Amino acid sequence: MGGVTVSVRDARATPADRLWIQSVYREYLDDLNPGTGLFPRLPEFGHREPDQIAHWFGDPNTYPLVIVRGTEAAGFVRVLRAQSSASATQPRIDYRMAEFFVARPRRRLGVGATAAQLILSRFAGRWEITEYLRNTGAVNFWRRVVASYTLGVYQERIVNGEVRQVFDSAKPRPA
Repeated sequence: MGGVTVSVRDARATPADRLWIQSVYREYLDDLNPGTGLFPRLPEFGHREPDQIAHWFGDPNTYPLVIVRGTEAAGFVRVLRAQSSASATQPRIDYRMAEFFVARPRRRLGVGATAAQLILSRFAGRWEITEYLRNTGAVNFWRRVVASYTLGVYQERIVNGEVRQVFDSAKPRPA
């Protein structure tokens, strides 16, 4: 990354961060699953991007974050504190990566991987990260990041067209 610092900050701290997220949210939706039509244009169904984002900022179980490269916003993240409890068939999940986006000009610079590691360390606990199987870029990115972060200690399943990685970020990682 050429010595440029990557950090993550709470997007609720400044109105400019919320506005920046709103300004790139459509790009994020367009990137989720290119060419498959899984994510229709929100206005077609009466939803608006600002309403979606307003929900993030009002939900006490959501952590909206901005990824910063140097001094400029480079992406956004929404971490969701899970409400599910453990069962005989499903382990407890503390956090889910609900949204993760790096703006196109900032991709392939290590920004996303660095931000993901910072977030996983900040929110220590049992994680579930889900990607649509057809979104090969996201699947490859998260497989690489999770394998590196956990040193290969994670479970992965494919369920209903989604790839799911489950792991514990609270466990100390061997040096």
